Amino acid sequence: MYLELTEKQFRRMLDMCYIGNWVLNSIRGEDRFEDYDALESHLFACAKAAGFSALTEMSDGVAVPSRAFVEGGIHDAIMDYEDTVFFEILAEELARRDLALEGLSDGDAEQLNARIRDYIAEFEMNGTDNLSVSPGGS
Repeated sequence: MYLELTEKQFRRMLDMCYIGNWVLNSIRGEDRFEDYDALESHLFACAKAAGFSALTEMSDGVAVPSRAFVEGGIHDAIMDYEDTVFFEILAEELARRDLALEGLSDGDAEQLNARIRDYIAEFEMNGTDNLSVSPGGS
């Protein structure tokens, strides 16, 4: 297979491959999806020939993203995504809990979405500063 990319497209593909592999494998420990690791290694091996030698290095004979690549802001993008997803899931879970505690159905999309928006607004202003957990679930 032949794939023609501009330098900018190839550079973006490296980012996307790294982010995808991070999402799939970063929490798996020893039970990694090795085929994704292999694809990432293959693309980063191609990076040197494509003029991006600063973005790749060898580790135990395998091409891996370089320290410069990893520390160059890619994890900031991943953390932004994780923060957004965290707050969106938390807002939805809290909204569903509130509706259930009030004996209301979470099937009412309008009410559910209004509560989610309220939580999102709170999180945007204060993060988790105003959240508390009662010991023992009280």
